[in-house]
Amino acid sequence: MKHLNKLFAAAFMFAGLATQAQDSNNPWAVSFGVNAVDTKISAEGNDSPKFVQLVNAKSNWNILPSVSYLNVSRYVGDGFSVGLTGSVNKIDKWIDRVPGTESTDLVYNPGDLSYYGIDAAVKYSFMDLIGTKWLDPSLQVGGGYQFVGDASAGTVNGGVGLTFWFTEQVGLQLQTTYKHSFDDNRVPDLDVPTHFQHFAGLTFKFGGKDTDGDGIYDKDDACPEEAGLKEFNGCPDTDGDGIADKDDSCPDVAGLKEFNGCPDTDGDGIIDSEDACPDVAGSKIMKGCPDADGDGVADKDDNCPNVKGPKENAGCPWPDTDGDGVADKDDQCPTVAGTVANHGCPEVSDEAIKKLNEYAKTILFNSGKSSFQKQTYPVLQAITAILKEYPSAKFSIEGHTDSQGSDALNQKLSEERASAVETYLVENGIDDSRLTSVGFGETKPIDTNKTAKGRANNRRVEVKLVK
Repeated sequence: MKHLNKLFAAAFMFAGLATQAQDSNNPWAVSFGVNAVDTKISAEGNDSPKFVQLVNAKSNWNILPSVSYLNVSRYVGDGFSVGLTGSVNKIDKWIDRVPGTESTDLVYNPGDLSYYGIDAAVKYSFMDLIGTKWLDPSLQVGGGYQFVGDASAGTVNGGVGLTFWFTEQVGLQLQTTYKHSFDDNRVPDLDVPTHFQHFAGLTFKFGGKDTDGDGIYDKDDACPEEAGLKEFNGCPDTDGDGIADKDDSCPDVAGLKEFNGCPDTDGDGIIDSEDACPDVAGSKIMKGCPDADGDGVADKDDNCPNVKGPKENAGCPWPDTDGDGVADKDDQCPTVAGTVANHGCPEVSDEAIKKLNEYAKTILFNSGKSSFQKQTYPVLQAITAILKEYPSAKFSIEGHTDSQGSDALNQKLSEERASAVETYLVENGIDDSRLTSVGFGETKPIDTNKTAKGRANNRRVEVKLVK
């Protein structure tokens, strides 16, 4: 019994090293079940072939009807694993050749000898080679130490096995091991005979690390801390668009591969998150929005989406109140038709200048003064009306005198009279920025100063267009 305690203590210490499984995902396995010991193969003169002998198993095999072996093994790579097996049995069928006979075996009870075995082995699995997930044939070699009654000896072992996997982690294990003893005089309690030991039991793969619980072991899981799908190597696909979240720029919204998992609802080639109009197809230059009139203003911002207009006017054309082809914003005379060359204002015609000067010649001043005679006011009003027709034109008011009197007096008088006309025009609605006044005295006569008529012509006011 002391050997049994030592055996199980050693086995469970080995099992406690780890709780993982028997392949690249689960490098540890534990098996347990029943075993049978058959001593027939080493009987003197035995002519049976040296392989598993199933004939007369009932009469020749020693079986303990309880869990009688425990195996712990670890996968080391490329189909190989190493393991340790502890087994216990009772030898009540000892086989010897009947003296003087050729084929009859003598089976007897040597005294219910206790049997303990501790064996180490290297096993090679053919499962990957044959390409199955459920059938696992194997070969193994190794050695051990056997205790039979009071005898004990080392053995060299070789065996074959076959495991049927019901699930990825649970299987039925069948195994036969040939144990060759070098202390085989076949004397019970003194020797350990060469023998076969057969095993049948359950084997468990367990303990493979799967942190996120998605059924994919961490070593194969590209996202070991997030539950995912096998087709994405363990990574999740939250939006179900066929693109793993780790590669998906929009993991919460189903999208397209060409857009790294982001949607393009309107199909305009611009992902929704960057599309200012995600439900209406548009252009990249408009950030995904349409521009029906092609004026560079997106329809959503265009107050006139079907008529071209500048952005500054919310996509609408500028108004042209006077219809002269110059937009009001650029038209210096928005309510009076003009020309483009004159910024939307009418051009001052030669006829208008002629009229102005005809009126100007009839402006009458009190003698030697810059004050107007009463009958001159209608003339000034007529001049004012003409200037208002050309609101952007600028004019110069020029004063002239005859040669009577001193030059200085005539110069001063011409300046004052020109200024008086300018003042009247400003007071009656003409912008002062449009007017200047200047006096020339008697320096620019248009007639002779020797006659009364000539001097009358020289005393004049002229209105000239400033270009």
